[in-house]
Amino acid sequence: MAVSAKVASRISTQLKKYQSVLRDAKQRDMSEADIVTIIKDILADVLGYDKYKDVSSEHAIRGTYVDLVVTVEEKQRFLIEAKAINIELKDAQVKQAIDYAANEGISWVVLSNGAVWRLYCLKFGKPIDKILVFEIDILSCDCMSDDIVSCFGNLTSEGYSKDSLADLLNQKQTSSKYTVAAILRSESMIDWLRKEIRRLSGLRLEPDYLSNLLDNEIIKRELIDSDEGGDASAYIKKLQKALNKERAAAVLPTTKPTAAPKPSAGL
Repeated sequence: MAVSAKVASRISTQLKKYQSVLRDAKQRDMSEADIVTIIKDILADVLGYDKYKDVSSEHAIRGTYVDLVVTVEEKQRFLIEAKAINIELKDAQVKQAIDYAANEGISWVVLSNGAVWRLYCLKFGKPIDKILVFEIDILSCDCMSDDIVSCFGNLTSEGYSKDSLADLLNQKQTSSKYTVAAILRSESMIDWLRKEIRRLSGLRLEPDYLSNLLDNEIIKRELIDSDEGGDASAYIKKLQKALNKERAAAVLPTTKPTAAPKPSAGL
């Protein structure tokens, strides 16, 4: 999503200010309750929400609580699960917010200890799953970075939309190390490698040899065996299936065949 110059300037300027605020919070080992207050301020100053009108605390549904809900014009945009500043964030910590989001039909959940912000997209199925879209540490990020501004820009009051967040998800999925590893291991890439090696050296290598070489000697196992690696492989297969479908549709005849003329009566 293209972020306006005004919004980009606000994001960069305010993030810079909150770097010092969060460093102080970290030194003081602030509790979860104090961090919720800081997150509300970030939602207002960085993301442009009215913290009294658009942000509400400790919603409960079916016995499940979530720390913060961002709601605009009676539509819940995303949820935030907060942790103390010195708590290391883990995927399991967002389960409560995801349970709440699933019950409410909300697709986007943020897990944050004030300094680190993780945005998740829910995959509605059985069971409900999640995809990590981005993770940003405000304390160590370049506040002027286009990527940082774009990520936070998609969550702003001006820039939020389901389409822009879906585009951000696609961008992050496609450019991730797991997806690149999955592409390197694909049949089409192995076939290209065989052809390029043969072109350069005249040597013919078997597909199985190249596949094993990539899996065991070149690509890190964590990019293959992890849950993220499995998701990336499934994502590439989905893209390839869509591409094949598009190509098949392109070669179909665009006009109906002309029917043969009927014989005239009396013949």
